[in-house]
Amino acid sequence: MEEVTTAHCLPLVTDEAWLPVEETAQVGRARRVATALAERLGFGTTRSAEIGLAVTEIGSNLHKHARQGVVLIRTLRGERDAAVEVVAVDRGPGIADLELAWQDGQSTTGTLGVGLGAVARLATSCAMTSRPGMGTALVARFARTTSWAPEWGEESAAGVTRPFGGEDVCGDAYAVCRRAGRLTLLMCDGSGHGPLAAAASDTAVRLFRDLPPLPPEEVVRRLHAALRGTRGGAVAVADVDLVARTVRFSGLGNIAASVLTGERKQGMISVPGVAGHQARTIRAFDYALPERAVVVLHSDGLTERWGPDHGSDLAVDPPVLIAATLLREAGVRNDDACVLVARPA
Repeated sequence: MEEVTTAHCLPLVTDEAWLPVEETAQVGRARRVATALAERLGFGTTRSAEIGLAVTEIGSNLHKHARQGVVLIRTLRGERDAAVEVVAVDRGPGIADLELAWQDGQSTTGTLGVGLGAVARLATSCAMTSRPGMGTALVARFARTTSWAPEWGEESAAGVTRPFGGEDVCGDAYAVCRRAGRLTLLMCDGSGHGPLAAAASDTAVRLFRDLPPLPPEEVVRRLHAALRGTRGGAVAVADVDLVARTVRFSGLGNIAASVLTGERKQGMISVPGVAGHQARTIRAFDYALPERAVVVLHSDGLTERWGPDHGSDLAVDPPVLIAATLLREAGVRNDDACVLVARPA
């Protein structure tokens, strides 16, 4: 059992590449990026080849059946363990029968309908969500073995970032820490784009992961002080009380946040300012957290014109798939983008 005073951070996530998969050559590129990443993590030759095969299956189906298919390949790192995670998202016609799509030899009029059985067997874990007329999202995670259990336990929160077009790094970042009865979320949108924006966000993430448990408004105050001398940015911290079913939220700048159910989107309030440069007032606000609700934070790389019916199932989908579908539906191409989703147990 975790000590109440000790925070345990969920794994650091490093996005390796967002790769479009609309041509045959792009399938091969996705395979090469994934296998090279596995080799850098110290995976054996056989396991790296298995990951390459699975990514080829995912990419081939995107190429053959999808519209605007993309693959995100990234690393998850804990203190001892690491894994390769592949997230595939498209705007295809969707898959009406997900259970059938997982069976070997099945093909559908939607995306990812062939080879999913092989992907599921080769992956350490795998999940998919799809909505007819909107598209499909899949996540497959590959550790050194298919029987691996992550050191950080169940992941009740996950996010995705996507850099501004033409940039190699994203200026937005997030982190999640967990302790007994609580889940604390951070998001930072570094001002501007590129390495200097990313440096500001990285500073915020490092401080957040090192801090003891504090009220979110105090965390934001410390982030404001720590970001002096950087470009600064918008920051937000949400403290989720898993027992009382409440969220205490403190935001400085234009991070959007909401409590989302299948029927309602309840926005949370951020105050004007730029962490590291300007903060007249830092406040926190409390919100109820209904059963089966999720907490969503996102940068202004997503519009706020989205609602509960955004293309994923809040009740059953992993948080990473909810985040990926939100990015697909609301992401804008002329900005860094970040979305973080927490679904408390």
